[in-house]
Amino acid sequence: MCDECMDVSPESLARRRVLVSSAAAIAGVLFAPASRATEPRALTFYHTHTGERLRVTYAVNGRYLPGALDEINHFLRDFRTGDVHPMDPQLLDILYELRRRAGGKGTYEIISAYRSPKTNEMLRAKSNGVAQRSLHMEGKAMDVRLVGAPLDRLREEALALAAGGVGYYPEDRFIHVDTGRVRWW
Repeated sequence: MCDECMDVSPESLARRRVLVSSAAAIAGVLFAPASRATEPRALTFYHTHTGERLRVTYAVNGRYLPGALDEINHFLRDFRTGDVHPMDPQLLDILYELRRRAGGKGTYEIISAYRSPKTNEMLRAKSNGVAQRSLHMEGKAMDVRLVGAPLDRLREEALALAAGGVGYYPEDRFIHVDTGRVRWW
C-alpha cells in the first residue's frame, strides 16, 4: 500500500476519530518541544544500505545540538545520490519515544530516510507503493526496524503515539514513521 492509503472500515474510522481528536493532546504531552525536555536524547542507527553506524546525542538540556543534527542529516542522506537534506527533529523525537515505549535501547536499522526527488521518482517507477509527494523528500519520514523489538509491537507503539503516519510492511520487516498527519496503512 502507498503512503497515503489507510484502512477505511467502520472500525478503523471510529479508531481514527479517537486518534485524531486526541492526537494534539497526546503529542503535546509526549512530544513537548525539545526546549522543555530535560534529559539528553540519543539514538543509535545502522544504515542497511551503506553499512554505516551512528550513535549520537542530538539534544541536551532541552536544546537540539546543531552539530549532531548535521551528523544525522549526513547519515540519513539519500544514499543513491549523496544528497543531504535536513531531517525533522520531531521525527527523531518520535524514534526516541518509540524506542522507549518498545522497551529497548537498541539500534534503529534504517531502510530509507531522506530521498531526493530523483530517487523518489525512480522508486515510483518501480513500485506503486511510493507516494509522488513522499514525506521522505522533506526529511519527515523514515522506514525503520528496531533491533530487539518485534515489528508488530513497534507498529502498535507507533500507532499509540498518534504523532504522524505509520505504515506496516511485515514482509519487508520494517515500519514507516513520519511527522505528517495521523494515518496508517
